[in-house]
Amino acid sequence: MFRKILIANRGEIACRVIKSARKMGIATVAVYSDADRDAVHVEMADEAVHIGPSPASESYLVPEKIIAACKATGAEAVHPGYGFLSERASFCEALENEGIVFIGPKPGAIRAMGDKIESKKFANAAKVSTVPGWLGVIENAGHAEKIAGEIGYPVMIKASAGGGGKGMRIAWSKAEVRDGFDRARSEAKSSFGDDRVFIEKFVVDPRHIEIQVLADAHGNALYLGERECSIQRRNQKVVEEAPSPFLDAKTRKAMGEQAVALARAVDYQSAGTVEFIVDSEKNFYFLEMNTRLQVEHPVTELVTGIDLVEQMIRIAAGEKLAIKQSDVRLNGWAVESRLYAEDPYRNFLPSIGRLTRYRPPQEGQFGDIVIRNDTGVAEGSDISMFYDPMVAKLCTWAPTRLAAIDAMSEALDSFVVDGIEHNMPFLAALMQHPRWREGRISTAFISEEYPHGFAPIVPDSEEKAVLAAVATAVELLRRDRLDRLGGRLAPHSGVLKRDWVVKIGKDYHSASVLEGMITIPMELGLSIDGGKALTVASDWRPGDLIWRGTVGDRRIAAQVRPVLNGLRIAWKGMSVSARTMLPRIAELERLMPEKVAPDTSKMLLCPMPGLVVSIAVAEGQEVKAGETLAVVEAMKMENVLRAERDLTVSKLMAKPGDSLAVDAVIMEFA
Repeated sequence: MFRKILIANRGEIACRVIKSARKMGIATVAVYSDADRDAVHVEMADEAVHIGPSPASESYLVPEKIIAACKATGAEAVHPGYGFLSERASFCEALENEGIVFIGPKPGAIRAMGDKIESKKFANAAKVSTVPGWLGVIENAGHAEKIAGEIGYPVMIKASAGGGGKGMRIAWSKAEVRDGFDRARSEAKSSFGDDRVFIEKFVVDPRHIEIQVLADAHGNALYLGERECSIQRRNQKVVEEAPSPFLDAKTRKAMGEQAVALARAVDYQSAGTVEFIVDSEKNFYFLEMNTRLQVEHPVTELVTGIDLVEQMIRIAAGEKLAIKQSDVRLNGWAVESRLYAEDPYRNFLPSIGRLTRYRPPQEGQFGDIVIRNDTGVAEGSDISMFYDPMVAKLCTWAPTRLAAIDAMSEALDSFVVDGIEHNMPFLAALMQHPRWREGRISTAFISEEYPHGFAPIVPDSEEKAVLAAVATAVELLRRDRLDRLGGRLAPHSGVLKRDWVVKIGKDYHSASVLEGMITIPMELGLSIDGGKALTVASDWRPGDLIWRGTVGDRRIAAQVRPVLNGLRIAWKGMSVSARTMLPRIAELERLMPEKVAPDTSKMLLCPMPGLVVSIAVAEGQEVKAGETLAVVEAMKMENVLRAERDLTVSKLMAKPGDSLAVDAVIMEFA
């Protein structure tokens, strides 16, 4: 076994590898760029080596710097994590030439499967079912149009190298092929240094289901069940689960055996993932093989009890697999939610900044529930524009699927993140969505259910009663605390006022205290809008960020933040402002004028912090609705900003190469 390994990665995956290595008694070496000087993975490792400037192309993607770090520290092996150099055969060969072990498959397997075009050809030769498409080199946009016409719309344009949803576009028409081809090539070149793309038929309403395989250097190979990864946005996975609610035992076995056969055919030696798309009739087609550890590997670990990172290290050290296919049992259900630094209310545009608060739910086993959080940040960490926007992977396990989903819902409500915009409201809302809870999903789920983007969830009457009850309980405790402070001009008389008004959004709700005292823990009888009595019980204290308790027969975990004259409550994807006041104050409050937001309808605002790649118009130019105005790059993704209506450009306020803040004015319209 190795004495010391180097992790050629950053963030949560670097921390994840360090945990398994530490458990195995192996010393670890971290590498870091300028932006990651104070990162969590640097602190966790036994040693750390600086490898260059912040851009990945000048640090994490430079093999020579990784090899130099290995030599300087005496690391015998390198774990590449995922992304960066994890699927680059030349890096694997360079390590082998220096006598350093690559913790992953051999170069031949990486070449055969890591390149999407070559893997399709290989799979076809091995009689594996694949999606119809064009696997040759595509010269230009005109050639792409011709191929798409022959295959039939819709088509998927994909970068041959890499993954993570970058360099991928769905095209439904000739015009979209031309634009998608250019965007896919540009993203592929900037992300992977390889601008080759290919085109294949896009299967409508598919599920994305992948099989985890393990294979050693002694001819042993097995599969560890499947992961359902159909909840995607812009081809990037958002929520994953294991097992799939769709597969039956027969299909699972057929897919698993095909995945193992493919692994054997390329002499695969490590953990790997064979991805399939599955149609509504359970027909499955080989999509690609990821010759690395997947982002979503924790759900497989939770349902099988097998540490995949440990297995990778043992295989790389030459050990035989200690488990057989008959030993693999799928136990219970696991769900993973990816917490991204992005604004769900602005079409999920990236967000950067410092985590002023970062307090994940407690990890561990709690009765029948397991909570796990894979992360590479801590309170005070910076979310940089240079890398992927994923902040953490929150996972829950339970004996059944719905129990795992409900556990995830409560864990998300208990996850405190401030300082950046994040997708937690969307994830929390998703856990309540009927289609998701029933397992009726496809890769088009998000675009179908949220065609106009994600908007704040509006609470129904029952939910408003819960929110009003929480707001009232918090306000009563807050006032009681103030009354106990010394030096007050007019201390409270001691009599608890019974009648209150709670303003939620623009609506006013009456709240009457029926019984109880202001104590910690609190137990109050409340009536909201004259309805039936609700018992509100909680041990919440002023200053706590999470209000935990019960309202009636509902168990509640909601985030509460003080705002001017009130409270912001976040719960199950809802985020409302609540203000609890006496009836007379509410009467006067209704008379207050409303503040109107400034008119920005004649401006193009930068929707996220990013770099201006191109400006497609000139001053005085008339443009039609849907035409491209500018392209802004953020976190390795190019975002095309289009005209929402016919208009004339009056003034350009930015130029290519400018680094803009969110809401910076790019151009003005007449």
